[in-house]
Amino acid sequence: MTTTVIVTGGSGGIGRAACQRLAGQGWNVALAYHRGARQAAEIASGIERAGGSVLTIRADVTRRREVSALFDRTCETFGHVDALVACAGTSVVRSIADSDDDVVAEQINVNLLGTLHTLQEAATRLRPGGAIVTVSSAAVPIGIPGFGATLAAKAGVEALTRVSAKELGSRGIRVNAVAPGLLDTPTFRAGKTERDLRRFAARVPLGRLGDFREAAAAIAYLLGPDASWVNAQILRVNGGYP
Repeated sequence: MTTTVIVTGGSGGIGRAACQRLAGQGWNVALAYHRGARQAAEIASGIERAGGSVLTIRADVTRRREVSALFDRTCETFGHVDALVACAGTSVVRSIADSDDDVVAEQINVNLLGTLHTLQEAATRLRPGGAIVTVSSAAVPIGIPGFGATLAAKAGVEALTRVSAKELGSRGIRVNAVAPGLLDTPTFRAGKTERDLRRFAARVPLGRLGDFREAAAAIAYLLGPDASWVNAQILRVNGGYP
């Protein structure tokens, strides 16, 4: 029986790469998006042209009812759900002193509450022996000025990951997280010169910035059989920095 995965934030960078990689490995993919309808359609079209099986579903992960409907639609289409990749997230650069309640609420609602909602649904909807991967940040252990609200939410994601792994272990469901760092993305490049980018790359022991596909490869590993004894772990995909 073909395995089925739900990927939230599937129209974004890491989510897009995860959908493409998993579909290429023969998974049924439910690509969940919130605002990226055009991007989701383009990704789905590419997957289908390559012979993959994909379903696109709009869902706001901050609303439990919409997350429940996401699982319903996936089960109606593919018959079951075996795995979840909780990629939906957002980030803002703002000092703690300048982070008003709206900024903090957005980071907590999307990154933390959204992940909680997907974990709550997955806890009862995934088939035994399934797997879950959440997305944190490699900066959580060290802290980076300007990302206080974001990293506070991501630290909460790591806590949820570890607890969920222990609560779901009796059903053979593994729960892990990937924590990417210094990926070469349009958001990261914004406002930086080539010299700036080279300076950041020089901080990484491997001498370069990462790629969405490398984060997706880590996700695929954690979902797959080679990670059958990997549980409650935070895999920092960061080239050794920070």
